[in-house]
Amino acid sequence: MTEIEIEAENKAIAQEYKELLRISYQNLSVVDKKLIRKAFDVAVDAHKDQRRKSGEAYIFHPIAVAKIVASEIGLGATSIAAALMHDVVEDTEITVDDIEKLFNPKIAQLVAGLTKIGQVKTDQGISMQAENFRKMLLTLNDDVRVILIKIADRLHNMQTMESMVDYKQAKIASETLYIYAPMAHRLGLYNIKTQLEDLGLKYTEPEIYKEIVSKIKETKEEQDLYIKSISDVLKESLDKENIEFSMKGRPKSIFSIRRKMRAQNVTFDEVYDKFALRIIYKSTTSQEKFLAWKIYSIVTDHYRPSPSRLRDWISSPKSTGYEALHITVMGPKGRWVEIQVRSERMDEIAEKGYAAHYKYKNADTEEHGLETWLNQLKEAIENQANNNESAVDFVEDFKLNLYAKEIYVFTPTGDIKSLPKGATSLDFAFSIHSEIGCKTRGTRVNGKLVPLNYELNSGDQVEVITSVNQKPSYQWLDYVTTSRAKNKIRNVLNENTKKIAEDGKEILTRKLRHLKITLNENTVNELVNFFKLQTSLDLFYKIGIGAIDNQRLKDYAAQKSNTLVNFFKKTINRSPSSNTNQVSKKDISKKYDLLVFGTEQEKLDYKLSTCCNPIPGDAVFGFITITEGIKVHRKDCPNAISMQSNYAYRIIKAKWIDSNQEEFRAILNITGMDTLGLTNELTKVISNEMHVNIQNISLSSDAGIFNGKITVIVANNSNLKKLIENIKKVDGIEKVTRIYKN
Repeated sequence: MTEIEIEAENKAIAQEYKELLRISYQNLSVVDKKLIRKAFDVAVDAHKDQRRKSGEAYIFHPIAVAKIVASEIGLGATSIAAALMHDVVEDTEITVDDIEKLFNPKIAQLVAGLTKIGQVKTDQGISMQAENFRKMLLTLNDDVRVILIKIADRLHNMQTMESMVDYKQAKIASETLYIYAPMAHRLGLYNIKTQLEDLGLKYTEPEIYKEIVSKIKETKEEQDLYIKSISDVLKESLDKENIEFSMKGRPKSIFSIRRKMRAQNVTFDEVYDKFALRIIYKSTTSQEKFLAWKIYSIVTDHYRPSPSRLRDWISSPKSTGYEALHITVMGPKGRWVEIQVRSERMDEIAEKGYAAHYKYKNADTEEHGLETWLNQLKEAIENQANNNESAVDFVEDFKLNLYAKEIYVFTPTGDIKSLPKGATSLDFAFSIHSEIGCKTRGTRVNGKLVPLNYELNSGDQVEVITSVNQKPSYQWLDYVTTSRAKNKIRNVLNENTKKIAEDGKEILTRKLRHLKITLNENTVNELVNFFKLQTSLDLFYKIGIGAIDNQRLKDYAAQKSNTLVNFFKKTINRSPSSNTNQVSKKDISKKYDLLVFGTEQEKLDYKLSTCCNPIPGDAVFGFITITEGIKVHRKDCPNAISMQSNYAYRIIKAKWIDSNQEEFRAILNITGMDTLGLTNELTKVISNEMHVNIQNISLSSDAGIFNGKITVIVANNSNLKKLIENIKKVDGIEKVTRIYKN
């Protein structure tokens, strides 16, 4: 770089730093500014020789993260300082101890929490990504600000990924959709959640993302005029009532439009509520609820509401702290429009989440929903940390607490409890207290005795019947849905299992002694394999409960002594099947050159995954499994994000080449108006015109509406697309969609 370029870059860095102080959500004192300046100087010096892939000085990244922390999340000086230094320990010679000496233990703790795990055992099945997620989530026990800074870090990384190679973009985007966006949602950071989801879609499904963005731009002018026609009507009525307010129309996020398209099997044009109108009103705390319902009354005077789509989160706020009235009304031209009603305080909490919650929290107010959730989450994480489950299972269990819709139920004394949708009466017992959950003998809902797996609904009143002699059983794991209840039940069962296993080990030692066999590590491994178990704990437990009797142990002893029989068994197991021409339908392994893998485009054996049924022409990737070799998945497979997030090191690039040698199965769902001769017309188009074989056909008609599911055999994706287009041309057919699951 030339001196002029260096000078210009230094000016830009100084400008970014000034901007950071200016946009802070919280008022910064002189002491705060000194702390931030010191952290800035440490970060600038530590990263002075580093550059990002785009070529810009690395220091721009920590400053950008600090700006998100300061402005969009709204945290204070300690968090801003930690954000500025979040990569210092990981990327430079500076240690956590150095940070503690230079600053204070709290900042050092935050920076330590933000530093990735250096090394993890590379055993098969260990996921470095999941281990890092687990480490990050465990920091919730110490300080939730670690997660908030990590979310800001991820947002900036997502905003600046253009210069990365595509497979890295897909990996980072998948992680984002898998854990960071749900975390932002759960902490009330709705703006950041929306940005993360939209950017995640941009890199996981780029073609669909571009298509939706293009359609939104095309329809923007028309939608703006439509929103204005509604807002002009409402503005006049609200002004007459002397309500101080602001109003803005906003399009639904690209990700939420995509989610609706997929969930409802519709096109962009068929998604009706693509935009919402937000009314933000000024109010004192005591008048908030009154004014919200007054605005509701004004809105519904002009537009007919849908009673089933009214959401009152003012009377019962979400556990994230979110408060608002959501009304869905029938607007002009017969379109549904969502109208959100919030006070300025509610809007600030909706935008800033965690930070705004503490700004408005008074010492004498009852515990906030977000605080309750964080406390429950800490307890669940502590329980999970004590289990010996894998990091992937840990993260999957943790995700149960995210994104779950809520129901509100009542205790016998009338207190309200929030639970995830789908929670059972046994989940309710564990939500009161884990000891009450463990001693639950029965439950009553609305005065009636119900099973422990009874699914609760909003408004139910639940009573728990306990007994001192009651203990959890393995069946209980099927009765509960919340991770809190599952973890507690597992803990209790594990304790019981360990006690029984200890007794079982002593019994096994005694029984083997009679059979002249010594119990050692080798014997235990042989027994585990002989009885087809997973671990030594399973073996000792089954002996302890009497599931493995003396006769079965004698069978093992006989097999152990008869080495000749053993030899023949192994030989038989290794010999190939005599009928080499017979191919099982379930064995989908191909030895043709349909797919090539990796950058070298190697031809390898693979299996097509049954969870998404890819066919030639689909965008796919390979996943290296432990026992089944390479499994090929569609890039938009329901499991793709989870695999990319936890096992990116097992993902292998895959690309279709010549696919004329083989044919594939695809399932189509067809709907329309039932007309005479429709079935004949359909089969004519499919079999005669397109020369496609129909493997299975299921048609039904109800009150003039036709529904059909047809399984066809096609050569590739292009053929399938042509077939779908031709079917759509048949008179009466309204929609044709491909089903990816059997």
